Amino acid sequence: MRGPLIPKRAVLVFNTFLLSVLLYIDRICISVAKDPISRDLGFTATQMGWVLSAFALGYALFQTPSGHLADRLGPRKVLTAVVTFWSVFTALTGAVVNFVQMLFVRFLFGAGEAGAFPGIARAVFSWIPMKERGIVQGINFPGSRLGAAFALPFVAWLIHRFGWRGSFFILGIIGIVWAGFWYLWFRNDPAEHRSISDAEKDYILSNRQTSSADQVSSLSVKSLLHSKNMWLAMAQYFCSNFTFFFCLTWLFPHIKSTYQLDSLHAAGYSSLPLIFGAVGNWFSGFLVDRIYANDKWTLSRRLPAIIGFSLAAIGLVVSVYMTTAMGAVIFLSLAIFGADMTLSPSWSFCIDIGKKHSGVVSGTMNMAGNLGSFITALAFPYLQVWTQSTTTFFFVGAILNAIAVFLWSRMRPEKSLEEW
Repeated sequence: MRGPLIPKRAVLVFNTFLLSVLLYIDRICISVAKDPISRDLGFTATQMGWVLSAFALGYALFQTPSGHLADRLGPRKVLTAVVTFWSVFTALTGAVVNFVQMLFVRFLFGAGEAGAFPGIARAVFSWIPMKERGIVQGINFPGSRLGAAFALPFVAWLIHRFGWRGSFFILGIIGIVWAGFWYLWFRNDPAEHRSISDAEKDYILSNRQTSSADQVSSLSVKSLLHSKNMWLAMAQYFCSNFTFFFCLTWLFPHIKSTYQLDSLHAAGYSSLPLIFGAVGNWFSGFLVDRIYANDKWTLSRRLPAIIGFSLAAIGLVVSVYMTTAMGAVIFLSLAIFGADMTLSPSWSFCIDIGKKHSGVVSGTMNMAGNLGSFITALAFPYLQVWTQSTTTFFFVGAILNAIAVFLWSRMRPEKSLEEW
């Protein structure tokens, strides 16, 4: 009897890709809706900065706890719960009537989304062979970028058609549907999935990364915080998110205001860096696996990340000197291409050193990264007010990317948390 034509791990990756798309459609909607929200609720630019940063703060603070839950309870229950939770608060965003309510709802929305990528990382550890890890990360993260790029014109149309309140409600319903499907289909370990073929199950079990006996027990806070690898991963991801989060928050209003564009044209320009980010993810994922296949584990993580951070620094600096929207967007696209090249090696690195604790390790890295996002959402408007220019923000971002190049030269993926 013939086995299934599509491997179950391919179905897994397709579903996590869709989750990444949904994650960023829900996230970027607030940026596209900035003008009607500000008009209806009377928010200033700095108040909108706090609204955007409230999400990032909730997202950052709940990374490690949600990663711990994914490790302990499994990604089946945890992803079902967190997607349902954040979808409810996506819908509730459309019901707020004042600034305090908006801060509260967006903070809890961010807290819900915090469990997504740590949960995915834990699923990847159990389901994906080591040699396929880079390309899987290179597929999942482009979903977030394509989701955001698709969301810009789509959400602009959705808001025009249904209003900003109706748009958030529609997106909330979509998330709940995904959560229901995930719970019915997914299992925490491929050996528990009834419809997986014996051949694929044996292939996964014999080629995935294994854990030593000490890795099966709970991960102590001391081991986590005493690891040089952990601190280096956190610091470099802070730098990466500082660059990327600009695209999800202030790029659209910045392009629209600076070059006097209407919403649809601004959305089109703002989508381009996100598409380049998706390509950067794909390229980096391919590069990670290609170098790893040549028995160069450490280089397979370091080189793509170092190239990416270097391109990000160059793109941010050169974009400042462009005089047209297209010129600025081209170099910002280079910056986001580079920033997104760092994702596959970063998350592969966390799974390398975290193993059965991949959820909490990747969550801790992502927590630090999203503290960078929190600062970005506030830094852009406040630096503009203090210096009467947006230039300072881009140079700060370039400096952080240069620092990240040095950090990656010190990272050791072959060493566990206890060893380095």
